[in-house]
Amino acid sequence: MFRISMLNKISPLGLAKLPKETYETALELANPDAILLRSFKMNGKMPATLKAIGRAGAGVNNIPVDACSEQGIVVFNTPGANANAVKELAILGLLISSRRIADALAYARGLAGKGAEISKMIEKDKSQFVGPELLGKKLGVIGLGAIGVMVANSALALGMDVEGFDPYISVEAAWSLSHDVKKARSLDALVANSDYITVHVPLSDKTKHLINAEKISLMKKGVRIVNLSRDALVDEAALIAALKEGKIAHYVSDFGNEAILQAPNVTCFPHLGASTPEAEDNCAIMVANQVRDFLENGNVTNSVNFPACQLERSGKTRISIINKNIPNMVGQFTTALADAKMNIAEMLNKSRGDYAYNIVDIDGDVGENVTRKLEAINGVIKVRIIKAA
Repeated sequence: MFRISMLNKISPLGLAKLPKETYETALELANPDAILLRSFKMNGKMPATLKAIGRAGAGVNNIPVDACSEQGIVVFNTPGANANAVKELAILGLLISSRRIADALAYARGLAGKGAEISKMIEKDKSQFVGPELLGKKLGVIGLGAIGVMVANSALALGMDVEGFDPYISVEAAWSLSHDVKKARSLDALVANSDYITVHVPLSDKTKHLINAEKISLMKKGVRIVNLSRDALVDEAALIAALKEGKIAHYVSDFGNEAILQAPNVTCFPHLGASTPEAEDNCAIMVANQVRDFLENGNVTNSVNFPACQLERSGKTRISIINKNIPNMVGQFTTALADAKMNIAEMLNKSRGDYAYNIVDIDGDVGENVTRKLEAINGVIKVRIIKAA
C-alpha cells in the first residue's frame, strides 16, 4: 500500500488514477511515499519515507528541489498540462493591453445611476479608451515551450507578425510551432523589434530580471508586455520607471504586489494562469500517472531534478538506484550484483547534472543483504527494490 499525502486539494479525476486497493490518499498524511501539491509552499525536513513529490503544475518554486535531490526525492511537474489555459489568458492579456478594456469597464460601471445621461456621456468620453488593433502588429514571444508555442500559433491566427526566441527549444516544441513564426537572431533583436512582448520562461538564476533596464532601453516606445510566468523575470524598478515615462504603454501580469498595483497602466490578474477546471484536471491526471509509474515501476517522466528514465519490465525484480554522477558507479553496481550471483536481465543508466538514475531488472529476488551492499557504495543516495505486480 502506497501512502500519498496531499498538501493542496487535488482534482478527483487525478486521484482516480490511484487505485484505492493499492493507494491511501489523504490531506497531510503522515509518513508518505509521495506528496501531491499545487501551490503549497514546502519547507522544513522531508519525511524519511518520501520518495517523490508531484507538482500539479509547471513551476516548482514552492518546492526545495536542491534539498530533494540531495535526499534522492524525485520531483515531478506537469509541463503542458495547463498550457491552453495560460495561452488563453495571454491572448486576453494582449487584447487588454491594447484596447484599455479594464479602464473602460471601470468607467462604464461608474455611470450607474446617471440615467438618461449615460448614452451622451459614453459618446463624449469613449475616445479616451481608444487603443490599437493586434492585426499586423509584431509580437515577440520569449520562450517556446508548450505555452509559448501555443501563444505564438494563436497570435498568428489573429493576424499578428510573430517572432520567437528560445535557444533551448525542444524537438517536440519545434514540431508544434508554425513555420510562419520567425526566429529572432537574439533576445536583444526580439525586444527591439516587437510591438508586444510576452514572456514564457521558467524562473532561474539565469532568467531572473530577464527584462531589465538594458532590455527596456532597446524597446520601442509604447511597447506592451505580458508576463504570466513569474514576477521576478521582470526587474520591477526598471519596469515601473518605464511605465511612468511612457516607454512601456501597458504591462499585464499574473502577479501583484503593492508597488506594481500602484504603478500606472498595469493590469494585474490574481494568479489566474492555470485557474480553469480543465487545467486543474489535466495537471492532476498527469502528475498522478507520473507518480504512480515511478512508485510501481521506477520510471521517471517529467522530473525537474533527475533524468527521464523509462524501461519496460523484463525481470522478476526491479532495482532503482539514485546516485551522485561520479565515475565507476555502474561498474560497482554490476560487481555487487555479480558477487551475489544475480543475473541482470536489463539495465538503464541516465545522468543529469550532479545526479544519475539507474533501473536494473533482475531475473530473481533481491535480498536485504544485496540492498545494503548497494546502499553502502560511496555516492549512492537511495536504493529501491520494486517487485513485479
